[in-house]
Amino acid sequence: MRQDLLAWLALMRLPGIGPATINPLLRKGFSVEELLRDPPAQLPERARQALREPDWNQAEHDLRWLEQEHHHFLPLSSSRYPSRLAELADAPTGLYIHGDLEALDAPQIAMVGSRNPSRGGIQTAEDFARHFARSGITVTSGLAMGIDTASHRGALNGSGPTIAVMATGLDRVYPASNRDLAHEIAAHGALVSEFPPGTSPRRGHFPRRNRIISGLSLGVLVVEAALRSGSLITARLAGEQGREVFAIPGSIHNPLARGCHQLIREGAKLVETAADVLEELASKLQPYLLEPRDTEAEGTSTLAGQSDHEYQELMDAMGYDPVSTDTLVERTGFAPETVSSMLLLLEMEGRVSSEPGGLFVLIRT
Repeated sequence: MRQDLLAWLALMRLPGIGPATINPLLRKGFSVEELLRDPPAQLPERARQALREPDWNQAEHDLRWLEQEHHHFLPLSSSRYPSRLAELADAPTGLYIHGDLEALDAPQIAMVGSRNPSRGGIQTAEDFARHFARSGITVTSGLAMGIDTASHRGALNGSGPTIAVMATGLDRVYPASNRDLAHEIAAHGALVSEFPPGTSPRRGHFPRRNRIISGLSLGVLVVEAALRSGSLITARLAGEQGREVFAIPGSIHNPLARGCHQLIREGAKLVETAADVLEELASKLQPYLLEPRDTEAEGTSTLAGQSDHEYQELMDAMGYDPVSTDTLVERTGFAPETVSSMLLLLEMEGRVSSEPGGLFVLIRT
């Protein structure tokens, strides 16, 4: 058993040899030991040479990492390898995992978006993720700043598991500012990577990570994304993999909504609430769904004092687009200092978001 595991770990370390080369051979019945001992003749000579000369010292180093508590390695041949991911032709040949193995085969919804979202986008991601978690659905994302971080936190706040797919080895957290979050995810879900321990972040790793995020999931939800956002790559991969793609629309004046609008024009499903996503996936999720334990993500949470006529009038005056304090003074007739103090309270209650340029926008989920 130890030698078999060492062989897999050595295989994962081979330079220039990835799923496109190895997976077809594994699916034809070749064992890892056979590939390392006598590489098939149909492989290029460079690949055959690499297979004959694995780095056993590095494999031993990785084995020591696996000996730590809650550290795992799942080869593609394992019966515990995530079934949805295994369907992909370019599925990772192996997965390194820190956390709960069971989380990987749970029903998952991927959430992705901008690394520099608006405050409203952050709130939306947290609310949707919390609703998914409280409905019994695992939230999967990429541990990046912005929407990824908000999605993971929302799921944890909803007392549900969340999965972070990383573009580094699991002993390297990128960005470093999410180190504490990564530890929390490992304790209440799982960190996942196809890269061996010690692997640093590289530009080419992120698209590879994205195919795993979508591949593990039943559908991908894009919360906020600019036209050149990497989130659109994840959405495209999801479509190619046969996953559902969802997008949340935004203001026509918000550049972070344009990526979502493009996805909707291309066929992504427009959603306004977390329930919209669950309804679309109902046939696949029905065996797993729980009754959500609150309705915050549906926009039914109450604001302290919301019944007050003046607060309601101010929120009605805001409309759907970012608006200035001066405009709200003009629309409501309230004194400038009154509007400012009301906006501050609304922002503290999570119903209003302040945007660049002194503008405010009403948060609608």
